[in-house]
Amino acid sequence: IAAAALGASAILLSSAAAFTVFKYAGALVLIWLGIRKLRGKDGKHTSLPVTRNSLRSAFLEGVVVNALNPKTALFFYAFLPQFVDVRQGNIAGQVVFLGLLFVGMGIINDVIYALAAGSLAGKLKNNKNMLRVQRRLTGGALLVLGMLAALVRPTHK
Repeated sequence: IAAAALGASAILLSSAAAFTVFKYAGALVLIWLGIRKLRGKDGKHTSLPVTRNSLRSAFLEGVVVNALNPKTALFFYAFLPQFVDVRQGNIAGQVVFLGLLFVGMGIINDVIYALAAGSLAGKLKNNKNMLRVQRRLTGGALLVLGMLAALVRPTHK
């Protein structure tokens, strides 16, 4: 959001070299996470209580993945400006407000998913078949997303 408000998305999209570096860094992070997930083991250790360190680690991974995701920059560059009214002034403030509104809606969505997952966790946490399927689907999805991210091209010419 801050980068979009400061115009970094526009800079990123106007520089082919910057976009390429950004794109491949994001793709590599997704592919690395996918391989790490696929190489993991199924078992009870995947359902251990989350520790403070693992929360920090998960948060930092999320920040890195989102910060290096070229589609995030493209989204904020292409989507938010449609709702900015230049006549109202304070364009950066409008972008920040819209970005925070987007984040707020995302949090509500994620909380709903977390509550649904929490209610199913007790039933599924010791099911080895489900853990294997989950690991493979998650790892495969991350690999595919990483490969697709590497193929992203700027929407302008």
